[in-house]
Amino acid sequence: MPPRARVTISDVAREAGVSKGLVSFALNGRAGVSAESRERILAAADALGWTPDLRGRALSTGRSYACGLVLGRSADVIAADPFFPSFIAGIEDEFAVTGQVLVLAVASPGGDEAAAYRRLVADNRIDGALLADLRRDDDRLPLLAELGLEAVTLGVPDAPSPFSSVAVDDGVGIRLAVDHLVSLGHRDIAHIAGPDGMLHARRRREAFEQAASSAGVRARVITTDFTAADGARATAELIETADRPTGIVYANDQMAIAGMGVATRRGLRVPTDLSLTGYDDTELGRHLNPALTSVATDSRQWGTLAARALLARLDGGEVTHIDLPQPTLSIRESTGPASPRAADRG
Repeated sequence: MPPRARVTISDVAREAGVSKGLVSFALNGRAGVSAESRERILAAADALGWTPDLRGRALSTGRSYACGLVLGRSADVIAADPFFPSFIAGIEDEFAVTGQVLVLAVASPGGDEAAAYRRLVADNRIDGALLADLRRDDDRLPLLAELGLEAVTLGVPDAPSPFSSVAVDDGVGIRLAVDHLVSLGHRDIAHIAGPDGMLHARRRREAFEQAASSAGVRARVITTDFTAADGARATAELIETADRPTGIVYANDQMAIAGMGVATRRGLRVPTDLSLTGYDDTELGRHLNPALTSVATDSRQWGTLAARALLARLDGGEVTHIDLPQPTLSIRESTGPASPRAADRG
């Protein structure tokens, strides 16, 4: 049989009843297309089996049609962190429409990261990058500018940046968690924080300290590396003291889940003896017994909007700064009233 003719954007335009230009905008994730038209165009493209002709586009434009995500964490940490699978799924939601490819690299922070970016650019493997886990005075910002890469940062840097950003207010969720515990009578609350060098960890810690100070409660902070193992260590350190806190606000769910295990193995009842809150509202936390109270953000939407912002810049769009909806607190069974003895102690 003769080979099947390739479906073109003209075919998609005819099927959707719109212009070729509008189809091009929709399939490349560009602005200027209504939600209704975009949905109709994508449905037509799917029905016809349209796929992008990346080989021809690459030859004509000199682009690789791939974007990089270099993560400066160990592979084990990434595998255990539920944020990244959801975030990457959001990226793929956007890239699947345009035919872009995500190039994922894992490197140790510092020199290995710089080498990874230089190698990707030298091999012409990526057109742009998504910059995660922003750090203080992040040296990756000038590096990417030097390499001529377009980028979108996940969060707002603490230094001047030429790149677009997609950010969420980390402090809002932590303040909600502290206020919730205070409303339940807790007067001795701890925060198990992430690494001081990461901006989002630092902002969560600062929000905790400010909320605790405003409420007039005792506050203490233990810094970790964001892993479940370090969250378990920090929890044990807190609850083995004579004046253990009655509530703990964790900087992510995996540390909170590990901390719950440590507490119950030592005979503490959650939430009767100890209330716990997480951050990220992962699915696993909802199925624990007791289910985990946690700060909810939409990591999948974060990935989609970051990918869309990067593609817009690659198409010559303006630098943009997108704020995600503010986090909310999903209240479940891991938090409850402070015991009378604990309230008296406060």
